[in-house]
Amino acid sequence: MQVFNVQGMTCGHCVKAVTNAIKGEDPDADVQVDLAKGEVSVQSQLAAERVIGLIEEEGYSAEAK
Repeated sequence: MQVFNVQGMTCGHCVKAVTNAIKGEDPDADVQVDLAKGEVSVQSQLAAERVIGLIEEEGYSAEAK
């Protein structure tokens, strides 16, 4: 499980955008978003750098925790 700090997520749309971006690249990924903590937990075959790239493509800043 990889955990990322993500800035800029504020609502359900944000959760869906981030989740869909990651699952679009890895449909089997397990993505859990905690808006209150600003964290995204991902169980995936994708490298951490790729997950960060996908999140940033949606307009949020992200870094591995």
